[in-house]
Amino acid sequence: MIDAETLAEGLAKALARAGMGPPDGLHRLTGGATMESWRFSSGGEDFVLRRAPSLEFMADRPFGHATEAAIIRAAREAGVTAPEVVAELAPEDGIGSGFVMRALPGTPNPKDILAMEDAAGLLKQAARDLARIHSLRPADLPDDVPVMDYREAIADLRAQFIEAGGDRPIIALGLKWMEDNCPPPCEPVLNHGDYRMGNILAEDSRLTGVLDWELAHFGDPHEDLAFGCMAVWRFARYDRPALGLGSLENYLAAYEATSGRKVDRDRFRYWLVHRTVWWAMGCLKCAKVWRDGSDRMLERVVIARRTSEQELDLLMLLEEDAPEAERTQRVDPGIAAPAAQGEATSGEIAVAISEWLATLKDRVEGHDRFQLAVARNALGMIARDDAIMPTPEDADLAQEILGGGIWLDEPGLLAELKEAALEKLAADVPKYPALEAAWKQWVGEE
Repeated sequence: MIDAETLAEGLAKALARAGMGPPDGLHRLTGGATMESWRFSSGGEDFVLRRAPSLEFMADRPFGHATEAAIIRAAREAGVTAPEVVAELAPEDGIGSGFVMRALPGTPNPKDILAMEDAAGLLKQAARDLARIHSLRPADLPDDVPVMDYREAIADLRAQFIEAGGDRPIIALGLKWMEDNCPPPCEPVLNHGDYRMGNILAEDSRLTGVLDWELAHFGDPHEDLAFGCMAVWRFARYDRPALGLGSLENYLAAYEATSGRKVDRDRFRYWLVHRTVWWAMGCLKCAKVWRDGSDRMLERVVIARRTSEQELDLLMLLEEDAPEAERTQRVDPGIAAPAAQGEATSGEIAVAISEWLATLKDRVEGHDRFQLAVARNALGMIARDDAIMPTPEDADLAQEILGGGIWLDEPGLLAELKEAALEKLAADVPKYPALEAAWKQWVGEE
């Protein structure tokens, strides 16, 4: 890990090439699960360095930071509220790979954005930005921006699933549904790839920036539209399906009006399922990179347990394909924690540690404060249940689903999967907003 002094020296070299002065007040911002973000000032103006810790870190990515910077510049020229890239790191700077952007006003905090007065206005601005992003074609950007092959993408997710154990029946259900319902290719447009609450900036109900372009690629515009509408990215506003800001009808109408493109609801649903499976596998992959030592950040093990969020969301998306008799069957997850007796349990020890960590909150700041919150979330997972893991029976069922031997018309299968999803998510992330909705729908009680 590069110390702050070395980072400042290398950054000064990059800034000098752009005719700028050395950085002042360099400090790391919170978050940044894959890339680091550092804020600083130069010449009386504020900037942000987006950086990978090493050149090796970028080796397996489809494109590097030079291409990402080119994508951002092209999007900005197309009228997107993208940041202005002012400088790029070079190998001789000795501080990894990255680029510098002019800092934008506004907050990325979903809680603050979703509470803004004119959510409907923000939603229209988001639709406008996506339409402008989708106006870009392969000829507008560097040759190494990938073009998605839908079938290859499914095959890659299936391979990841098998590598991760192939033992999650609900994910297997999603993969098989995708294989059976994959739409034909359409004219590729630039997809941001991660357009959602958490990657946009807003201030006073005004969209001020779109961040994190590292997953950009060419593909179906419905993919970008659907991704931001996933339940996980609505945060506390599960009741507002479009980015947590409003209704799907208003969002898609605003997009159609700006883009001149008609939204196909079947394609939209396909990509909603696809990206839910994609993020479920992304969560599982976090455990793998932590175990093999390639990334030992605390967030990795916590995000890995968020797979259960996507399993529940996926089942809620797919259950409409089941016969009515299976959909309407009430379930009984049977969640009841036994009263603790005798010596302290592992869960109680985890609670005690979490409570002690809470006393340190006011003594730490910046990224360490963020890590402390993640640590407390991790301990909460242990306290609730440290033993919800797939069984050999789960693996057999998942493989039977993948092979087409069993489907949602099998009597009792949907109810079995619902009960498992509720039990697992209640242990992993009990405050996940979709859990309450699923409980009302499937169990029939609060």
